[in-house]
Amino acid sequence: MIVFDLACHHGHRFEGWFGSSADYADQHARGLLVCPVCGSAEVSKAPMAPAVPAKGNTRQEVLPPEAPKQLANTPMPPQVQKVLAALAKAQAEALKNSTWVGDKFADETRKMHYGERDEAPIHGQATLAEAKALIEEGVPVAPLPFPVAPPDKLN
Repeated sequence: MIVFDLACHHGHRFEGWFGSSADYADQHARGLLVCPVCGSAEVSKAPMAPAVPAKGNTRQEVLPPEAPKQLANTPMPPQVQKVLAALAKAQAEALKNSTWVGDKFADETRKMHYGERDEAPIHGQATLAEAKALIEEGVPVAPLPFPVAPPDKLN
């Protein structure tokens, strides 16, 4: 995953999460990026500070999923905060009974769809091409609204 700071022509700043730089370029070229504040489709990358990783010997806090309180540099309306918090809670609850399958998500989902394995709730990672292929085959899949860290990346 890659995170870009984005901005609309009205100056609203927000983050966008993409599978790669090519995914960003593809979505931008197709006009799929819109400002969550005003709905403008005139969106571009905003200047951003480089990500400097923490030292390898520091402990990383694992925080429960909760909705952000701000969009870029403006407070989020209370009703939006409430909806995002409920969505984050629902995702966390759904993932409690789901198994992480990592980059084997497309294969495992396809096996369930075609009856080659028992159906069970799973989540994992898929490339944009894999997700498109699953959808074209009629395999029911959907992206998670909030990013999920693989279990082996959590302390």
